[in-house]
Amino acid sequence: MNARDDARRQVLIVGGGIAGMTAAIALTGRGHTVEIVERNPDWSVTGWGLSLTGPSLRALQRLGLADACIGRGFGLTQISNCDSAGQARGVIDLPLLLGPDLPALAGLSRGALHEILREAALAGGAVLRTGMSVEALEESADGVTARLTDGTERRVDLVVGADGIRSTVRDLLGMPDQTVYTGQMVWRAIVPRPSWATTLHTFAGPVHNAGLIPISRDQAYAFVTENHADPAVLPQDELAERMRDLLSVFTGRVAEVAATIKDPDLVVRRPVHAGVVDGPWHRGRVVLIGDAAHAPSPQMVSGAALAIEDSLVLAEEAGLHDDVVTALDAFGRRRLERCRLVVETSVKVAELERDGHHAEAHRLQDRCHQVMAQPI
Repeated sequence: MNARDDARRQVLIVGGGIAGMTAAIALTGRGHTVEIVERNPDWSVTGWGLSLTGPSLRALQRLGLADACIGRGFGLTQISNCDSAGQARGVIDLPLLLGPDLPALAGLSRGALHEILREAALAGGAVLRTGMSVEALEESADGVTARLTDGTERRVDLVVGADGIRSTVRDLLGMPDQTVYTGQMVWRAIVPRPSWATTLHTFAGPVHNAGLIPISRDQAYAFVTENHADPAVLPQDELAERMRDLLSVFTGRVAEVAATIKDPDLVVRRPVHAGVVDGPWHRGRVVLIGDAAHAPSPQMVSGAALAIEDSLVLAEEAGLHDDVVTALDAFGRRRLERCRLVVETSVKVAELERDGHHAEAHRLQDRCHQVMAQPI
């Protein structure tokens, strides 16, 4: 622990997702006092899955949580890129960042990940309050006063905006929302895991692209990236049927999986927005992390990795500098270009997929994964 870690700070984190929870774990681990406010009143998490890439697991290992995530999920070492009939056309061997005996990537349900993070944050001493957010911020020379939506105020040394792609904190800071709709909608559904699903599979279709990621011994999540999509909201009770329709042009393994998509309550459809705030990510003692600062499209499966890395770097820099603003300057310098690379690569990969240039897209993904394997 750095000598400057003796400067304990009062921290308010806005947002209780992956970025907010991991920031709380990292900061309480260095002795800071942390309160998290989360807008969702019951802190429910939609039940689809996600991929924890090698950089995600490496960062979680530093928080002491990688083993728990791997144990609750499904470990993977490869990406199998297939045609629409399910025949493999290329395999990407992912970097083994945790060593040869542990997986390169883990599929995991979002509910399981959030449960692990919440338990760790509370065990570290963080206070979590739900059903509220921040509505005003006022900074002075020695701190920030945050007015919350329940009418109370907090006087703190640091405010962390971890409130996602539609960040209220970013709006309060007057920073522009630089994310754009990519023209794609992503569909996800929880399905039984087929016995052959032991790697992350992608399937290149004639119009849309699909994939399958195991998240436990019994379950996987299937996804479809719908190109040139109307982002209008669809009735929930139609989602399973509509997702099967999108997958009807695929044969073989995809058709097998599509037949198991029956419950519309296990299907979600979300627009893909991507972009990065063009720095700096802070105003005074208030800083953005995670999707509030940089939102990649899902083609690089790296949104969680960037958010968790942000949390580690923020806590490190807070321990290296006596002055909060100096720490936030250093945080931004370490993170901006790495995050920009992932966001821009993800958007380029999405464009290549839409145009049918799948081999080029896979090469670009592979190069970016190699860059992400480098230390943060």
